[in-house]
Amino acid sequence: MPGLILWLLLLLLCWPLALLALILYPLVWLLLLPLRLIGIGVDAVFELLRAIVMLPARVLRGRRR
Repeated sequence: MPGLILWLLLLLLCWPLALLALILYPLVWLLLLPLRLIGIGVDAVFELLRAIVMLPARVLRGRRR
């Protein structure tokens, strides 16, 4: 709700900047989407490496009761 009020205030005070922000936001989101996908892939690789490194400790610990 505060975001909407701030956006409406920006629209009233400086409508060219508000319209520019409204047009550029989806374009910036589309440009950053590949970076988000790369980040998800890198995070998955680090989780896999962590699981591989921690596997011997989990095997030696045995079952919990």
